[in-house]
Amino acid sequence: MSRVSSLMPRVLASRVLASFAALSVLTSVVLTSEALMSVALMSGASAQQAPTVRIRGTIEAVDGPVLAIKTREGEDVKVRMTDNVAVFGVVKTSLSEIKEGSYIGVSAMPLPDGTQKALAVHIFPENQRGAAEGFRPWDLRANSTMTNATVAETVKGTDGQNILVKYKDGEKKVVVPPDTPIVTFVAGDKSEVKSGSKIIIFGAVKKEDGMLEANRVNVGRDGITPPM
Repeated sequence: MSRVSSLMPRVLASRVLASFAALSVLTSVVLTSEALMSVALMSGASAQQAPTVRIRGTIEAVDGPVLAIKTREGEDVKVRMTDNVAVFGVVKTSLSEIKEGSYIGVSAMPLPDGTQKALAVHIFPENQRGAAEGFRPWDLRANSTMTNATVAETVKGTDGQNILVKYKDGEKKVVVPPDTPIVTFVAGDKSEVKSGSKIIIFGAVKKEDGMLEANRVNVGRDGITPPM
């Protein structure tokens, strides 16, 4: 009996130690899972928050894939083109090319009644239909807007062409004065990305090394400055 009694503390101690060991392993698994989840969330947030920059200006020099640009604000910036960069020419076209069903982008100033008075209109080619669809603030001028949408109706008015455009969650009335620049995009190539070219980059991404990178460059042809 005394022998059995002497074994009891050892058995209990062994069970207690085993319980602590199991709890330690469980705690470690939970903490590891939480750490992995935290890293995943941080990585996701980092990917979603990659800052983009819109750049308008003139190319001053080209060094391989790197463009030295003098922006319209007078700043000097460098942008690295991706290996598969898409180059588009921005060319003049006419108001008559805006028809019902056309997909267009309208840089505009809002009027008191909510109508958008166009500063410039760009017509998207069919393979770019749906690009950045919607209505948003724009930085062509202070308080300017951008509407990318499909033309539902277009009629001639006293102050210019009156156009109704519709996008997935709304619509806007647009008036296009006779002197409004109208342009479209055409396929280009890297030979157009040269010193002296007027360009707009809609969304350069700031990479981890601090360099701005662009996968699309829009170049004004025939000396024009992209008006959007």
